[in-house]
Amino acid sequence: MNARGTIDRPLTHDPQKQAPMKPSTSEPTGSATPDFTTTDANDSRQNRTREMQLIPEALARAHMHEQLRSAEAERRALRLATARRMQRRAERASLRARRALAMAVMQ
Repeated sequence: MNARGTIDRPLTHDPQKQAPMKPSTSEPTGSATPDFTTTDANDSRQNRTREMQLIPEALARAHMHEQLRSAEAERRALRLATARRMQRRAERASLRARRALAMAVMQ
């Protein structure tokens, strides 16, 4: 084969300049699907709708939404932990005040 390039990395991306597919010698005749013409390749490459072109933007928007939701959940958990810590501190201060009052009344 004198054309350089592979299936994954063709020499050119223009379908009209690519070599046409030839039937494989390892497969029996008639077992493979018929060859595609270059017009079909052109049509399939040009069949990009506006929605397809907006897919990366939609994925980025969904990723940012997920990150914001995760950050908000983390902030809520942090506020809950802080509130519980403050509640325990207030309960300990209340117990100290009750003990001090009891000691003052006893004397």
